[in-house]
Amino acid sequence: HHTELNGTDRLIVRRGQAFTISLYLNSGSYQPGYSQLHITAETGPQPEEQYGTRAVFGLSDEIDDTRWSAAVSSPPGDTVCLSVYAAPDAPIGRYVLTLDGRIQFDFILLFNPWCTRDVVYMDSEEKLAEYVLAQDGIIFRGDAEYPVPLAWYFGQFEEGILDACLRILDMNPKHRRNPGKDCSGRRNVIYVTRVLSAMINSNDRDYGVLEGCWKDTFDGGVSPMSWRGSVQILRTWSSTSCLPVRFGQCWVFAAVACSVSRALGIPCRVVTNYYSAHDTNSNLVIERYLNEKGEIDSSTRDMIWNYHCWVESWMTRPDLPPGFDGWQASDPTPQEKSEGVFCCGPVPVRAIKEGELTFKYDAPFVFAEVNADLVYTLKYNDGSTRKIVNDQKVGQKISTKSVGRDEREDITHLYKYPEGSAEERQVFEKANHQNKLLQQKGNSGLHITIKLSTGIRKGCDFDVFAIVSNNTEENKKCRLVFASRAVSYNGIIGRECGFKDLLNVELAPGGERKVPLSLNYSKYCTNLTEDNLIRLGALLIDYSTKEAVMAMRDIVLDDPEIKIRILGEPKEKRKLAAELTLQNPLPEPLQGCCFTIEGANLTGGSSISLINKSTFIDVGCGLCIWA
Repeated sequence: HHTELNGTDRLIVRRGQAFTISLYLNSGSYQPGYSQLHITAETGPQPEEQYGTRAVFGLSDEIDDTRWSAAVSSPPGDTVCLSVYAAPDAPIGRYVLTLDGRIQFDFILLFNPWCTRDVVYMDSEEKLAEYVLAQDGIIFRGDAEYPVPLAWYFGQFEEGILDACLRILDMNPKHRRNPGKDCSGRRNVIYVTRVLSAMINSNDRDYGVLEGCWKDTFDGGVSPMSWRGSVQILRTWSSTSCLPVRFGQCWVFAAVACSVSRALGIPCRVVTNYYSAHDTNSNLVIERYLNEKGEIDSSTRDMIWNYHCWVESWMTRPDLPPGFDGWQASDPTPQEKSEGVFCCGPVPVRAIKEGELTFKYDAPFVFAEVNADLVYTLKYNDGSTRKIVNDQKVGQKISTKSVGRDEREDITHLYKYPEGSAEERQVFEKANHQNKLLQQKGNSGLHITIKLSTGIRKGCDFDVFAIVSNNTEENKKCRLVFASRAVSYNGIIGRECGFKDLLNVELAPGGERKVPLSLNYSKYCTNLTEDNLIRLGALLIDYSTKEAVMAMRDIVLDDPEIKIRILGEPKEKRKLAAELTLQNPLPEPLQGCCFTIEGANLTGGSSISLINKSTFIDVGCGLCIWA
């Protein structure tokens, strides 16, 4: 049943698959055709046969793999091996099995992606190992130009995690309103996935697992950057009377949802969408306004997130036309309400690719995340406006961890047709994406790009360059605004890191100019957020035509790499020694450092912190600790 990692102190099995009970008879012996046994399987506080939460069955000559059934698999005698088969569409959860009204025992029933009759069936052992059984994974953050892998410990088989996952289902408002109906709904993976999407966040004050915070400080909680796994989050939630754990952001919400899904038997993976649109008014357009200094009007709720994470779950969709089985996107990060609740999905990934916006659930919102049009408008000081030519695209390098390898797999093709293709235009027509259909490439003859110098790292001074060119046959006199600001991953613009405003940039026909902008550590060090992102923006305005072109680019300033070296030969049930090394790249010492370690079946699902208040790493020096 692939549940041994949960431990063997209790029975945990999967639906659509038989499990065996050995019965030792006090008197008499089992005789085929004569001996009978009445069996009842019940789940939930109000089990009823009509809702599928109660099954009554007896012995059959052989197992019936379409429903609850039982058969004896041993020869006549005083010991009976009883095979019990759970229906492949039975509700998941805690069960009580009763034999002849006298013998009772408890067990837990999970989804079964190894069973062909289960709606979560996946036909690849390699993928099942990755998307159900793997407790370690990688989540991608950073930037489309520079994806940064973050190691994450899902820990779905750690002690207490399955109990916490079942408690999430029991604490959801639908269960508290009508427990019988909710338990019946747990036969349906679509229903369960939607419940999880709502319950991983706590915006509805519904005993959800995580509270989100996108502020600069995280008073009263833990910075989302500090989490490296789901185990501590789920254990904390379960042990504190289901109070939301503070704090999470999109990759944390997605990672916890992935842990819970895998624990329940649903194949699941975390997906990252770079330049992800948050379209609040459902018009498939993200509109941003700039003044002549390149400053963005932040009054609109529409946003472009540097990246955004959600999850995909594997299932069939019998509620939809054929062809939309497979990966379904759902998003536990609280952004917009769906049917009155902060949740999103599941929606077939193929429905997003084909522009089927009427398909359940929340297809328009997910479609906008990967396809919305980004429109920048320049507001001149005299009140006039002009659209800015800009080639930034929403929905880039959609990424997930590769199966069986610690590498990035690009799955953009699962969400979108190639840009400019006939299929893409057909999708936009179906989705009534008028802004994309009517869009024409503006071409003022001016062109601008941003280039980076080599060797950029956190702690150093470096230059970036705006390359401006004139592709017309006349002289151009322009204004160039070249700015850099710290930015959070969700698109919130922070403080300035460097600025240049050139009022008189002359470009001859066919001419080009390279304009540098210096970014000094002494200035950007205190302005960076925990995301380590700096956004560069270059705006070129043609004085004669008032036309404007713009380029944007983000810089990811990596934290230094922690190197891990195993000392000696690892052996089972023996202490393991490891050496952790960090090189300080900053022009100032680091003080009060702390290493935090977590690993599958190594730390019991808990984090080990190595803290030394007097730890001091001088400029350019390294720190080595044995753990």
